[in-house]
Amino acid sequence: MIKGIGHLAFTVEDMEKSLHFYCDILGFKKLFELNTEDNEPWIVYLKVCEGQFIELFYGGSKSVTMDHKTIGYSHLCLEVTDIHEIADHIKSQGLTLDVEPKQGLDHNYQCWVKDPDGNRIEFMQMHPDAPQMK
Repeated sequence: MIKGIGHLAFTVEDMEKSLHFYCDILGFKKLFELNTEDNEPWIVYLKVCEGQFIELFYGGSKSVTMDHKTIGYSHLCLEVTDIHEIADHIKSQGLTLDVEPKQGLDHNYQCWVKDPDGNRIEFMQMHPDAPQMK
């Protein structure tokens, strides 16, 4: 059911500094960027190695109030073979999905749940036309 970790996601305060650190210093490759439906910068995808990625989200602040995005950890993504199978399994265990299975802007299928401490977990089924696959 679960194939492995698909990506880790971080909201960053300064995208250029973060890209310098992850790409220039650690050697990861900037793979692609996604914009919102309003064409605003949203995510930069970095390739760690084959099939493993880091997502860097624009924006945020260091505030921990619910009104602001926080800098740092955003979510864990687990790659799955079948998005509906994992969604059904989670619900069969008495849990409620935060987001039912849907197709994202990168064409991949996703659903979301929170762990007992409220940490966000994304389950993602890769689509053959997704930019991560190119």
